[in-house]
Amino acid sequence: MADIHKFMEGGHRYVLDVNSGTLHEIDKLVYDILDDDKLPGIEDTLKLLKSRYKKEDIVEAYGEIEQLIKKNVLYSDDVYENIAVKNENSPSFIKALCLNIAHDCNLRCKYCFADKGEYRGHRELMSADIGKKAIDFVIEKSGPRKNIEVDLFGGEPLMAFDAIKEIVDYARTQEKIHNKNIRFTMTTNATLLNDERMDYLDKNMGNIVLSIDGRKEVNDRVRVRIDGSGSFDSILPKIKKMVKIRDKSKQYYARGTFTRKNTDFFKDIKYLADEGFDEISIEPVVLPEDNPLSLREEDLPTIYEQYDKLYEEMLYNGGKFKFYHFNIDITGGPCVYKRISGCGAGHEYVAVTPNGDIYPCHQFVGNENFRMGNLRDWNNLREDIAQKFKEAHIYNKPKCKRCWARFYCSGGCQANNYNFNGNINEPYELGCKMQKKRIECAIALKARAVEK
Repeated sequence: MADIHKFMEGGHRYVLDVNSGTLHEIDKLVYDILDDDKLPGIEDTLKLLKSRYKKEDIVEAYGEIEQLIKKNVLYSDDVYENIAVKNENSPSFIKALCLNIAHDCNLRCKYCFADKGEYRGHRELMSADIGKKAIDFVIEKSGPRKNIEVDLFGGEPLMAFDAIKEIVDYARTQEKIHNKNIRFTMTTNATLLNDERMDYLDKNMGNIVLSIDGRKEVNDRVRVRIDGSGSFDSILPKIKKMVKIRDKSKQYYARGTFTRKNTDFFKDIKYLADEGFDEISIEPVVLPEDNPLSLREEDLPTIYEQYDKLYEEMLYNGGKFKFYHFNIDITGGPCVYKRISGCGAGHEYVAVTPNGDIYPCHQFVGNENFRMGNLRDWNNLREDIAQKFKEAHIYNKPKCKRCWARFYCSGGCQANNYNFNGNINEPYELGCKMQKKRIECAIALKARAVEK
């Protein structure tokens, strides 16, 4: 399949050669000549454009396009499908683990995918013993991989802080024995942070994700305590202090969610930036359409406008902050395999619950159809589930296979696909549309940065 994608952002015109990843900034004439699937014939092009451009200009531009095609940087062929097919039968090694430390939470966020921390079951905290078994499991299943990612997740993981310390200490001893490098990440709502815990997280977490939805009125509408009161006044100073003491060589994100109640979410990004946060992620909520907070098709024009505003802000106030969804490398980027297969849920990445159950990812927890097994008998996991996810790459997703954004989104979130369509190979359409807009903005932003 040879295809391109042309788009406009910030008054500039671009064409992306999908398969080579080559980006060209173009003028209006070239933009009008190009067709997404193939270059039209010269006679058809002249007939179509003769009323708008001079013949000699059209012929000259057409010749330049033909030269780019000969150089294989426009309408280049897709040569990666054979890699995807080959990897379907290659060995799998787990490189990342989500430890659902807490199936419990001290907040009752109204959009929580995890049933307000309960994960479709009873509330439970992970013991240190289960956490240690999970570390043993991922070390064994990582095979030749040296680097392992472990995400401490919930609910609210700091509700099991003592267990976390034991698990991390154990991991540090085992990584030396087995010649591994284990990098921990924690996602926290920040309510339970204090000086001791901040110091511990700074020293032991490679990344800290700090949840806050932006402006006070936005945050306190949805991120509420058990009694219904807002969390903003408590968490903002704690998050700011955590970031202030954070070792600058290590990563963090101020991470929020926008819903139908704040489709003007650029204001929330700007608010967080003005509060001094330089690593920001504000992501679209994913909820059934009948939920009053869910995003709908009719919200897209407003959402696109917010991303345009964010593009302009980052272009002209560059260096002030980074936005997670605009982090695209147009000069290299992820390896081909990752571009094809995405997050690796179910075969390179799994989630472990407080009782040791294993699922393809944290968003499948509680769905028995996707329960792969338990740490008690980890050598008898359901390989059919792992294989199903391994085969869920972009070439086995008909819509993705034809999509220009396939090497950037890698087929989207498998859980969202399943929850909306009952099929991990059927993309979540609304999410796709927002993702494509973000990719365009990110590519254009990087192009302008290179120009500077």
